[in-house]
Amino acid sequence: MQLKKLVDENRNALHDLKKADEPAPVGNYNLRKEEEEKLLLKLSQQLQKLVLVLDQDNVTTNYAADEEHQKDPQTEDANEEEDESEDEESSEEEDSEEADDDEEDKLLDDPNVKECIAVGNFNAQQEGDLTFTKGEVLLIHDKKADGWWVAENLKGERGLVPRTYLAVHNEDGESQEQTEEHIEVVDETADGTEIKKRTDSHWSAVRRAITENDTVEVLATIGAVPAGFRLSTLFQLLEEGNQFRASYFLQPELTPSQLAFKDLVWNSEKNTIYPRPTRVSLIVTLCSCKMIPLPGVSIQVLSRHVRLCLFDGNRVLSNIHTVRGTWQPKNPQTWTFSPRVTGILPSLLDGDCFVRSNSVSSDIGILFELGITYIRNSTGERGELSCGWAFLKLFTSNGMPVPSKMYELLLNGGTPYERGVEVDPSISRRTGSGVFHQFITLKKQPVLVVKLRSLSAQSKDILNLLPETLIGSMCYIHLLIFYRQILGDALLKDRISMQSTDLICNPILATFPQLVDQPDLMDALRSAWADRERTMKRSEKRDGEFLKSLFVLVYHDSVFPLLQSTFLPDYKWAEEESEASRWKAIADFLKKSRENDGALQYLLSPENTHRAFDISELAYDFLGEVRKNNPGV
Repeated sequence: MQLKKLVDENRNALHDLKKADEPAPVGNYNLRKEEEEKLLLKLSQQLQKLVLVLDQDNVTTNYAADEEHQKDPQTEDANEEEDESEDEESSEEEDSEEADDDEEDKLLDDPNVKECIAVGNFNAQQEGDLTFTKGEVLLIHDKKADGWWVAENLKGERGLVPRTYLAVHNEDGESQEQTEEHIEVVDETADGTEIKKRTDSHWSAVRRAITENDTVEVLATIGAVPAGFRLSTLFQLLEEGNQFRASYFLQPELTPSQLAFKDLVWNSEKNTIYPRPTRVSLIVTLCSCKMIPLPGVSIQVLSRHVRLCLFDGNRVLSNIHTVRGTWQPKNPQTWTFSPRVTGILPSLLDGDCFVRSNSVSSDIGILFELGITYIRNSTGERGELSCGWAFLKLFTSNGMPVPSKMYELLLNGGTPYERGVEVDPSISRRTGSGVFHQFITLKKQPVLVVKLRSLSAQSKDILNLLPETLIGSMCYIHLLIFYRQILGDALLKDRISMQSTDLICNPILATFPQLVDQPDLMDALRSAWADRERTMKRSEKRDGEFLKSLFVLVYHDSVFPLLQSTFLPDYKWAEEESEASRWKAIADFLKKSRENDGALQYLLSPENTHRAFDISELAYDFLGEVRKNNPGV
């Protein structure tokens, strides 16, 4: 009754809401309002039916109790005591069942638990899936965050299996019996929604449905987001650690023999590192996103962005690069990139990205995931949602590179591991049968417009100085090359012995990877280098050794002191206050550094404080960094 009351209150509040009350312009306001009212009305009707069922059960129970009371009034007190004890026992059983279910889920997600048993039959939906039958024992090799795990059957066949069809395997079969007791049917619909038919009490089923319901399903039910939205797959990978960050791929890689560097070779004739051509070396430009569905008024959007990476249909093969989009209040369904701004364009808004990879996979391509960072107005809960994804294959079936041109990619709903899911299914439901209506519907589908650009000879030479696998912004590519050249000097040119594994005291090598994952600090370094570059002579710009030495001075006078400053808050994604305070601290420091011709006076000032650090934070342990990239070392 409380749930129904809350739904009715929301429906009445929505009915009284007017377009003028919206904080921002909303397209198709009346239509969206009508759809949300229908969803709330449907939910209210379902709750009303549930109340009637529960009331009917209560009436039947009371009627039976009255008959027993009339037959044997002398046993009334004894029956009451038994009822109370039964209620206590049933509540304890329900609590224990919930605790057992939670423990089973935790045990199932434990990476150390490898053997699972199938609780239902599953037929492969696409290439790469593994078909299995109920009761079959599977060996899990990789428990992916999206719910599709890499498993192997007793025949040695491998493939992807859904987590919801699995339970922990015990030798005595206890887990299978428990699973059959609680869950009769487990099915997955086209949009990935899990359907469970419960055998316990009505109220327990409702309570579990509410507490276990996914955040996206809740938002979709109240009409806040379309049904095709999902939790961001690429954001979850970024949150797992640094394995998919640029700082990870920036480190040198050892050869299989572990005796030399694979992607870092010294050219003694030119006194620099050798360029490394790769199979994939191109520039992709994000142009715009069109017809992106708008979220409802119950959530506030903090950031609109595109995350991109190399992908082969199963695994992410590179770092995940993020580009933030801009939009106009008059047309919020269109996102644009690389806007015209005064001064230096922030690297986070730069839609020109370089892409490098030496992968031999025939299915390699670029995965684009459109996302929003949001906060719920009612609860203050933050999250990251995927608004759709697109995949651009880089090679044809004949192994030839795809042509460099403009591509208009239709967005898919769900996760990159789902197929046949629309971003907003309501668009197709409203489509007529005529050709004209279908054409209009096609125009309403969300799309991402990108452009693949071929490289000139000069651009190829520049990109070939970078690591073999990396995606990043074109605006700071010259800074990455400076880092690679200094890395080559330290590891290949100036090292006393190639067998030496001693720590290298070099603050730039030790701290530069931290900068790559903080776009505002990269912009600070770009700005400081641009100021110094304006004062250089032509002959100095052609001197590579002079440029490297000058870059070291600029680095120490700009971003290096900021890394240890107590005035610079920690980097937090899509937090307006944190971003503003960081920009203010960075701008104030750069201004004082320019006025005082360096950062020394700022560092010695008693007004400025810095975090304590030891010498290990300024030393580069290349062997330790390589171990992170190659766990087998």
